[in-house]
Amino acid sequence: MGKRIGKQTVSLSAPPVLRSWAAVAGKKEGEGPLRGCFDQIAEDPYFGELSWEKAESRMLRICFSLACDKAGLPPSRLDYIFSGDLLNQCISSAFAMRDTAVPYFGTYGACSTMAESLSLGAMMLDGGFASNVCAVTGSHFCSAERQYRFPLEYGGVRAPTAQWTVTGAGAVILSRGGKGPRLTHITTGAITDAGITDANNMGAAMAPAAYATLTAHFADTGRSFADYDAVFTGDLGAVGHDILQSLLEKDGFDTGVKYMDCGMLIYDRKTQGVNSGGSGCGCCASVLAGHILPAMEKGSWKRVLFAATGALMSPTSAQQGESIPSICHALVIEREE
Repeated sequence: MGKRIGKQTVSLSAPPVLRSWAAVAGKKEGEGPLRGCFDQIAEDPYFGELSWEKAESRMLRICFSLACDKAGLPPSRLDYIFSGDLLNQCISSAFAMRDTAVPYFGTYGACSTMAESLSLGAMMLDGGFASNVCAVTGSHFCSAERQYRFPLEYGGVRAPTAQWTVTGAGAVILSRGGKGPRLTHITTGAITDAGITDANNMGAAMAPAAYATLTAHFADTGRSFADYDAVFTGDLGAVGHDILQSLLEKDGFDTGVKYMDCGMLIYDRKTQGVNSGGSGCGCCASVLAGHILPAMEKGSWKRVLFAATGALMSPTSAQQGESIPSICHALVIEREE
C-alpha cells in the first residue's frame, strides 16, 4: 500500500523537517532536572491572567509565538495548526489560536496529543497538502485539578501511583524543506483497554497501550531497541515504566539504558513530591521540545523513537465506573548527518 509498511506504520517518502521548537514550563517544572532546557519558565502560575484556564491558553500562545520566532516564520506562513490540551472541548487550544487566522485542527489524545498532532501534520506535509505546519500542545496543573479531581483548596492526599499534571507546553514547526531532524516513520496506535478503573493509576492503564504500539512498530519495521539511540515513552511515570519494561522483557526485548519516560525525566521524584512522576499533554510535549530535540541537534542521538501515551478518560466516564481506554502513538525522528 505505498507508504504503509505493516499494519500500523507508515514510512514517509518526503520526511518533513522539524524546523524549530519551543518549550514553556511552570515554576515546579523549572525546579526539576530539566530546568535548563525550557525557553521560558513562568514564576506566576496565572501567566498574568485571571483564571487557570486562561493561564493555560496564554502559555500555549507564548510557546507558539516562540516556535514561530525561532523558525523566522510568521503565523501567516503556516498552512495549518494542530493543537490540543486536556480541557473539555480543548478550550485552551481553541482560545489560544483563535486570533491566528490560520486553518486549525483541534486534536485530542490526552497525554499522547503531541505525538498525534505531529503525526497528522507530518502526513499532511508528506502528502503535499501543506508546506509549513505547527503542532502545539500543553497542560496546566491547576486547570486539570479543577476538571478531573478536586479544587486545589481541598488538599486531597494522593495515592502513591498518582501522577502530577505538568504545567508546560511544547510547540514544533514542521516544514517540507530545510535543515534539521526529520520525522521519518509513524506508528499509529489502536485503543487498548486493560480494564483499569483507578484514575489514580494511569500508568498501569497506559502501559499496555505503549506495549502494543511499540511491538507493532518493531514488527512492522523489523527493528528493535538496538536500532535506536534512545526510546522515550510519554508519561507512564514510574509505575507504568516498570510495567512496560517487564512486558517487553518477557517478550525478549532488551530495553537496556535506552528506554526513558518523559514523566520520570521532568521531575525529581525524591524531592518534588510528585509520587509516580509527571503526566498531562504538556509533559511529553515540553520534554520533546525542551530536551529531546535540542539534544539531537547537538549530536547526542541520531535516531530516536518517541512514543507518547494517553489515557482516554473523562470525569464523567470515571464517575460512571468505566475502565480507562488508552492509546500510544510512536514517531521516528532522525538527525541528518
